[in-house]
Amino acid sequence: MVDAGCEYVRITAPSVKEAQNLAEIKKQLRAKGYNVPLVADIHFTPNAAEVAARLVEKVRINPGNYADKKRFDELVYTEAEYQNELERIFKKFTPLVNICKEYGTAMRIGTNHGSLSDRIMSQYGDTPRGMVESAMEFIRMCESLNYYNLVISMKSSNPQVMVQAYRMLVETMVAENMNYPLHLGVTEAGDGEDGRIKSAVGIGTLLEDGLGDTVRVSLTEEPEHEAPVAIALVERYVERSLTPALSKGEGAAAPTEDAEPVVQLKSLSFGEGFRVRLDEYKKRQTYEANAFIGGSMVPRVVLDLSAKNLKDPMIMADAGYLYSPLLDKYNMADQSVDFVYLADNLPSFTFPGNLKQLYNYKTWHGLAQKKNCHPVFSLEEYHVSTQKDTALNLVCIKNSDLETEAFKALTFDETLVFVLETDQHHGMADQRECFFYLQKNGIEVPVIVKRSYLFEGARSEEQGAENFIADQNPVVMSSISALRSTDPITNLQLYAATDFGALLVDGFGDGIWIDAPEIEPKIITSTAFGILQATRS
Repeated sequence: MVDAGCEYVRITAPSVKEAQNLAEIKKQLRAKGYNVPLVADIHFTPNAAEVAARLVEKVRINPGNYADKKRFDELVYTEAEYQNELERIFKKFTPLVNICKEYGTAMRIGTNHGSLSDRIMSQYGDTPRGMVESAMEFIRMCESLNYYNLVISMKSSNPQVMVQAYRMLVETMVAENMNYPLHLGVTEAGDGEDGRIKSAVGIGTLLEDGLGDTVRVSLTEEPEHEAPVAIALVERYVERSLTPALSKGEGAAAPTEDAEPVVQLKSLSFGEGFRVRLDEYKKRQTYEANAFIGGSMVPRVVLDLSAKNLKDPMIMADAGYLYSPLLDKYNMADQSVDFVYLADNLPSFTFPGNLKQLYNYKTWHGLAQKKNCHPVFSLEEYHVSTQKDTALNLVCIKNSDLETEAFKALTFDETLVFVLETDQHHGMADQRECFFYLQKNGIEVPVIVKRSYLFEGARSEEQGAENFIADQNPVVMSSISALRSTDPITNLQLYAATDFGALLVDGFGDGIWIDAPEIEPKIITSTAFGILQATRS
């Protein structure tokens, strides 16, 4: 695991015996030259935690089961009874805190959504607030004993719950003048594509918010497979801080003071008297365009096939439509996209009847047969166009367009759908600000979120690490890219899951459009649906 890139290693110690064995494990690791900090993960057994705290650098305790037993009982406490329970826990917890103070041992207070105590459940239910209060009780106890060497985590197998809990935790800590480091992770994320996408939706969303100090990607694979994924997620933010220096030709030795910072939570309000709650889910209200997109509809998926051979109907398998030459018909796969973008290229075969085709406006305007075909406009084209579709008109906008006269002159009829793009380095924050504007101003136009990802000099594994450029911002990260052990497909899964997932978990977005010319369309289709599944959209 250390060779794979882990900077510290967690070892589960469920009993006193396993905790005592940590001494031998540490001894042998040090003898082999591995000096990474060790973290003992303790559940149910305070005695084991007290042993481990004398041996390793950090102890992780779960407030849901450190001193409480899980009986799945529905309990009702008076205020006095609840306070008595806290005092009982305090007495049981104090010896561990004193040992940590004596030995200089750090502690992670790690709440799990799936193991909240009956006491917390009775007071707060199975909610992010319950997760936060479970941890805050123990943090307050630590502070009352003058112990501050803490790291906090709020893990869940549901990325949306996990994101809400961390945001609520930060808000609560700020209100109580606390500022403890955060350890990020999604539990039971899975394996393969699903595990990577699910992890990125949760972890990446919080990193986009400027939250997170340590990261663990939890895959149901060999442990050494986890670190490269976590490194790829984290490096994206290292690269952002390096980019301004690179653009000036100053190399990539260290972050620079003039680097653009990650947008933090305090920036997530928009104007006087308006604030979007990012610790609870509420889908943005939009009208339903052509009974197909927006409103209560699930987010739609757009796939770019404009570079494919549009003479062969077999290519439609990439979009989830399986062509049978014998029957001359299409069968829908489990993952079938809703739109295909063809730009200015015309197919020489018949498309599936329920699949909508998107063309650049000038090409669409010249079509003799426009059934299931819809135009994509620039903002300027939309204003000067002599013909518009009676069903759907897609207009490409950026956040920077919102205060222009061209945008303000728009008529928001129910054929209009925005395609929201970004050319900003902090693209998700830029697009989220656009959603804030639309919501504040009561603009209920459905929005398809589009992100573009490019690969420069992608090479085979034998040739070495590739350079990855995201968000239409081409910068060659020579010294950083050499650290990468993930391939372009994995990077796309992680970056797209972060960029789209961070919006979808907050109810923003009626469709997703992943533009990645170097990636096979079938991979893009799978990634898009994986993101929708991970965000439960």
